[in-house]
Amino acid sequence: MSEWKAKRFWTAAEVTEGAEGFGIALDGRPVKTPAKRALQAPTRALAEAIAAEWAAQGDVVDPLSMPFTRTANAAIDKVAVQQAEVAEMLAAYGDSDLLCYRAEQPAELVERQAAAWDPLLDWAAETLGARLHPRVGVMHAPQDPDALARLSAEVKALPVFQLTAFHDLVSLSGSLILGFAAAQDLKTIKALWDISRLDEIWQAEQWGQDEEAEAAAAVKFTAFQHAKAVFDLTHPGF
Repeated sequence: MSEWKAKRFWTAAEVTEGAEGFGIALDGRPVKTPAKRALQAPTRALAEAIAAEWAAQGDVVDPLSMPFTRTANAAIDKVAVQQAEVAEMLAAYGDSDLLCYRAEQPAELVERQAAAWDPLLDWAAETLGARLHPRVGVMHAPQDPDALARLSAEVKALPVFQLTAFHDLVSLSGSLILGFAAAQDLKTIKALWDISRLDEIWQAEQWGQDEEAEAAAAVKFTAFQHAKAVFDLTHPGF
């Protein structure tokens, strides 16, 4: 038996505006999430991006070509129903942030980590009011509880859709600080991604590139870029 595939049944995909936000209608019929909730975006810009994905479908619907729709579904069906738990999970990255765990050697890698990562820790101290301290090695060492509390408060203040995007910014980079840096446009998204992969880039320089690892990293970078796009499109100004 061939795999069942959803076929396009609509002609026009349009943005609608209501009390709960901006929805998407297919020939006048509202789109719902997999859990049968109304698919409502917080900004018109995000709703237009979602509607464009539906409008671009061919005769057979390809969910993999609809990242904005998938993110909206995740925000509504998954994050919104456990927002506090998601925020707590992301805030916990601060206590084991990628930027804080440094190599013992070689000296060139140690220097490269310090040059790339120390300015971000300084920025977090100045901008977010949270000073995280680097450690040598991979053994966990707790950070200052007051700094972690300030970072946690920042995470918990994010609305649902931005929290959903922030989840990917943090989990893909391995760093709460890089997540905030991406959200606040401290550097380009490519520069921040390269900073998160400093160790992998170093290894590739020493031993040559692993094509499979590079392909996997490229997929993750695409997801990182998408998360940043969603975060920006859910800003109240859009």
